Amino acid sequence: MTALIKDQEIPDIELDNLDDLLNQLTAEELEELNGDFDPDNSLLPPGQRCRNQTEKDPTGPFNRKKLLSFLEKQAKDDKDWEQNKPFVKEVKGKVYTPKNPPPDKKEEEGGIATEWDEILKAASEEELVDLAAVLGFHSMLTQTQYYASLQDENINAEGGFTSAAKSQELKVVKDEPANSTDIEDSIKRLRDNDAKLQHLNLNNIKNLSIEQLVEVCDAIKNNTNLKIFEMVGVQATDKVAKKLAESLKENKSLRTVNIESNYISGDAIVEILKAININQVVTELRVTNQKPSILGHKTESAILKLILENETMLRLGMFFEYPDPRIRCLEKLKTNYDTLRKKRVGAA
Repeated sequence: MTALIKDQEIPDIELDNLDDLLNQLTAEELEELNGDFDPDNSLLPPGQRCRNQTEKDPTGPFNRKKLLSFLEKQAKDDKDWEQNKPFVKEVKGKVYTPKNPPPDKKEEEGGIATEWDEILKAASEEELVDLAAVLGFHSMLTQTQYYASLQDENINAEGGFTSAAKSQELKVVKDEPANSTDIEDSIKRLRDNDAKLQHLNLNNIKNLSIEQLVEVCDAIKNNTNLKIFEMVGVQATDKVAKKLAESLKENKSLRTVNIESNYISGDAIVEILKAININQVVTELRVTNQKPSILGHKTESAILKLILENETMLRLGMFFEYPDPRIRCLEKLKTNYDTLRKKRVGAA
């Protein structure tokens, strides 16, 4: 419609004459008029917002299988696009060239001669070390190099002050052998009250069952010779800890108990401390690095109360989350140390 009245004034048209005007238009003009729709007009249905641009007559009903076969065949038959221009690596722009070329390394090595050159060359290793300490350069050396510079021997091997600072060679240390303690023989010796068995070490023994650990703790009850008992990293549970607490109520010979790195809860630790307080002969208890690492304020308060009631405990290996129990336990241990010292001095 716009093409018909281009460069012309729009006449006043009455609605009654609109049909007569449309009858005067050709088929092409009607097609152009029908295709002039606003695609953003939400009042029109979606089918009328875009003109149908298909001019071909339908060849038949829609067949999805045939359409996919046709598209697949056409994709296979079409040739790949030919490369119109072969790839050529091109560097655009100018190559950067510094205005001032870097100085020659030989000139830098030469340096500028000063009056201190002869003095520094004539200085001994010990004098150079003292000068480096004054200037704050001694931290550039390792301990091995520092002590080697003070001695005439091994200067070439370890490197003195004049040599470049380097790290010390790693010394390979062999792994410690596995714990070879026989658990069954240890249980038998504990029950027989063997006088030679004063230190039982079960640390890091693999494949120990809970029943074996319970049997070991039960055998400690009536033993009168064992002084140090270590059971670290054997996956002991509360069942083992409670059996150990029952034995500590009767045992009066143990001085050190180490059950770190296990699966013992805070309640079981409290039971052990209650048992220790009965005879008060244990001087060292270590229970850190359990799986429930956080004990809680209630448990820590209970442990603090038991430690304050103990007059012989000297060392306690335990992690406290709250500062009040930690500080008060430390003060109590210091008091026990001081009491022991006064007894020793008085006895002397």
